[in-house]
Amino acid sequence: MSKILQDFDISTFQNDLVTWFSNHYRELPWRENKDPYRVWVSEIMLQQTRVDTVIPYYQAFMRQFPTLETLAYAEEDQVLKAWEGLGYYSRARNLQSAVREVVESYGGEVPSTRKEISKLKGVGPYTAGAILSIAYDQPEPAVDGNVMRVLSRVLYIEEDIAKVKTRTLFESLLYDLISKENPSFFNQGLMELGALVCTPTSPGCLLCPVRDHCRAFAAGVQEQLPIKAKKKKPKAKQLIAAVIRNEKGQVLIERRPEKGLLAKLWQFPNVELESTKNAQQVLGDYIHERFHLDATVGEYVQTVEHVFSHLIWNIRVYEATVKGVPSLNDKYEADWVDDRTIENYAFPVSHQKIIQGNLRKVDDTIGFTAEG
Repeated sequence: MSKILQDFDISTFQNDLVTWFSNHYRELPWRENKDPYRVWVSEIMLQQTRVDTVIPYYQAFMRQFPTLETLAYAEEDQVLKAWEGLGYYSRARNLQSAVREVVESYGGEVPSTRKEISKLKGVGPYTAGAILSIAYDQPEPAVDGNVMRVLSRVLYIEEDIAKVKTRTLFESLLYDLISKENPSFFNQGLMELGALVCTPTSPGCLLCPVRDHCRAFAAGVQEQLPIKAKKKKPKAKQLIAAVIRNEKGQVLIERRPEKGLLAKLWQFPNVELESTKNAQQVLGDYIHERFHLDATVGEYVQTVEHVFSHLIWNIRVYEATVKGVPSLNDKYEADWVDDRTIENYAFPVSHQKIIQGNLRKVDDTIGFTAEG
């Protein structure tokens, strides 16, 4: 056992945490049963995304893809459309790829060992531990940001949680800490504690069920932990986009490349702008070069700002028109769409805002979220 856990009352800590979670856990749709597929989908959605945002997406996703098989063999565009607005779209593509592998190579049974489940695309150490502990009641660690924050304070660990070696340290400690009788509630309890009580700022120590075990609280330094290196500020990128209408009132959209940021989603034609150049002239030249269209670029209509983890898009949007209904350059995947058919295409949030501002009112029952 690690020296860090010497003189730490593991048994009482486990009991206090599990008892608290069993009495206070939130009723969430993915907690209705322990189906490994449902747990898996929820854990992928919850990466980088708030619980309140995920709930309606999860419910809609599970209605559309209720089984491994329905997701495995769905059209990718359907999956991306169902994911639209959640962001980090590689999660959806990796999830579908991994689910297809489970159906084809594991007889439709989600693997129940860390060795096998970790081979699946998009399943890292945290997701593997979460599925194994929650769905299969295995004493496997699931270390995310909430868990590292809680344990940094409880065990008074002054290591940078942004470093891989620190995450490895927590995983090692959890093999000793985790409840062998109820690993599911133990791991979920740590996550819930970090989400609701042991928050990044102003932790609710007076309400904490494991306060008596918390070394940082005893030392009065709980708000100074965890240690985390500051990220670099995201770089700003100036873009200009065009809502190009033909004489039928349709607008031109194009698909993004198969790899890279927001891969394979749809967007309005756009290009980066150097500050010294005329935006309308640049857009006109870009549209002609890329699509072989002679467009008249008109008025500026909107600015959209979108913040990624590493990048800020500032998009100035202009109206543009073309004569007739010209055919499109086969070199790029593009299409003319109207207000009805545009519903079938998955757009990143920034371009959903362009739709909202220029084509129609978008149903706001599901909120916009940042993506990367």
